[in-house]
Amino acid sequence: MSRFRKVLIANRGEIACRIIRSAHAKGYRTVAVYSEADQDALHVRLAHEAVAIGPAPVAQSYLAIDKIIDAAKQSGADAIHPGYGFLSENAGFAQACGDAGLIFIGPSPEAIRMMGDKAEAKRRMIAAGVPCVPGYQDGGQSDARLTHEAARIGFPLMVKAAAGGGGRGMRLVQEAGAVAGALRTARSEAKNAFGDDRLLLERAILDARHVEIQVFGDTHGNVIHLGERDCSVQRRHQKVVEEAPSPAVNAELRARMGAAAVQAARAIHYVGAGTIEFMLDGKGEFYFLEMNTRLQVEHPVTEMVTGLDLVALQFDVAEGKALPLAQDDVRLEGHAIEVRLYAEDPRQKFLPQTGTMHLFEPAAGEGVRVDHGLMPSGVVTPFYDPMLAKIIAHGDDREEARRRLLAALEDTVLLGVTSNKEFLIEVLDTDAFVSGEVTTDFISKHMRLVPAGPPDFKTLAIAAALFSDGPGQGWHSSHWLQHPIKLAIGESEKTLHAARDGAYWNVTGEGQSARLRILERTQDRLHYQMNGHVRSLRFARVHDTLHLDLGRQVLRFEDRTFALPQAAEAAADGILRAPMNGSVIAVRVAEGARVARGDIVAVLEAMKMQHEIIAPADGTVEKVAVAPGAQVATRDPLVIVKMEDAA
Repeated sequence: MSRFRKVLIANRGEIACRIIRSAHAKGYRTVAVYSEADQDALHVRLAHEAVAIGPAPVAQSYLAIDKIIDAAKQSGADAIHPGYGFLSENAGFAQACGDAGLIFIGPSPEAIRMMGDKAEAKRRMIAAGVPCVPGYQDGGQSDARLTHEAARIGFPLMVKAAAGGGGRGMRLVQEAGAVAGALRTARSEAKNAFGDDRLLLERAILDARHVEIQVFGDTHGNVIHLGERDCSVQRRHQKVVEEAPSPAVNAELRARMGAAAVQAARAIHYVGAGTIEFMLDGKGEFYFLEMNTRLQVEHPVTEMVTGLDLVALQFDVAEGKALPLAQDDVRLEGHAIEVRLYAEDPRQKFLPQTGTMHLFEPAAGEGVRVDHGLMPSGVVTPFYDPMLAKIIAHGDDREEARRRLLAALEDTVLLGVTSNKEFLIEVLDTDAFVSGEVTTDFISKHMRLVPAGPPDFKTLAIAAALFSDGPGQGWHSSHWLQHPIKLAIGESEKTLHAARDGAYWNVTGEGQSARLRILERTQDRLHYQMNGHVRSLRFARVHDTLHLDLGRQVLRFEDRTFALPQAAEAAADGILRAPMNGSVIAVRVAEGARVARGDIVAVLEAMKMQHEIIAPADGTVEKVAVAPGAQVATRDPLVIVKMEDAA
């Protein structure tokens, strides 16, 4: 038996915090590692001790195998848990842990290597008799060969990175003319994400569900499955909502899929927690996609329906213990749904967001769990994945779980950084989701990602009162005085008039009026009465900016009442700016070059995804303001083009 006492968690954020909590519950000492950007992070505070491992970029910190091993030796750790992402599916890292005399809490390097290569994994699963998606997964990697195989497979098809997953290096191709561009971008993204630009092709199974099976193996030859998770709601091929069990899987199908997953795990002598991912079509046929040789982001829904602590089981298996239950002992109780809270703007093609977080407060309640690694305030940087937290709810049935999750989302406060909170609420509220009719094209089919409409007058009145409330804001104790207040909401401005009348604020404007009484106000909470209706909300005011959380809606207002006139901004036409903080991966044009509308002029990488900067019209490049490798901030100029047609 391989006993260990101190565990180093080679990760960050919510998964590091989650592993630390289970480790402490089992009596292990814990060691966190952190980059310069994470020195004040929650996982650093939760662990018994922490070791600095370098600058913010992951290649110099969380992906630096030698630094992780040195941190383990320095701290006296005798085991390493990789979490998910980063080095969790890196066979070289697992091997390095073993070579250093450290227990790797995960599968063998051989199993990681076999299944980490998606092409090799498919070949092995075909040999093992596991149903697989038709495609091409052989060694010939020339554009000509891949283009030929794409035509043979037919369209639509998926181009996928052979060495990794998580949506990186993945493109859906609808027609032959788009193959070349998809191969180019997928190769580049795969190379940057995994250091390997090999690709595979698969027939795209449309109107299908993404259903995965949680498997667990031990060193005694036991392999079981813990039921399925439905992860069909996705954006950019990354999961957004996950649930267990799947609304589309009955006991008979669960048994068949579970048996295939166990068969897949046995074929590679798998030990530890793993996931076999399948595509499930409308006829009940399922096909192997890939195996994740690690704990999954969505493991909490399995924990909530089985009552098991999967991280605790990982510790036990790593120590050489047999699994404490057989397949017949697995019971699924109730239903659980998880959503991923991202720092992104769904209404701008899910563009990642960065910036200062002024207030974070997770929800609580019956059947609710929030996994996060956030402090009440902090900075969201461009260096890491944009996922901030996971919000999970369990209920006796699917509808109770959905209802609890909606309430938990409304009660989760995140102010200062744009998030997908409102989008998640909209997803859970759609008729299709309520009825369980969810496939991988759910977002494109059912979600209208349009700009938010203007706030109603009552909300404007609240903002006006919060900006106006307090001494020196146009009133004094002996009488009230009406004064104007100019509010900016996005690109629009509204002028209202606010007047203090004893305990009340009277707000008028746009032909409407509201009478608001502040019952209680703290630094970040307002309890108020408006037109006889008593309610509460959370807010954060930073100088002339006000962030309001109304439960189902988060708004940002700017007070421009006393703002000095600003000089007009330089003409935007032709100035192609960075849409977010990030790193310049490539510049595709030179000064003096001609560009056509739709040409890619530069490529940015932020939060592990690549973003192409496109010329909006024909023109000539006047200036290239950045070089590959440069770090840029939001709205920094990248390329200036003299446009011939700004249409």
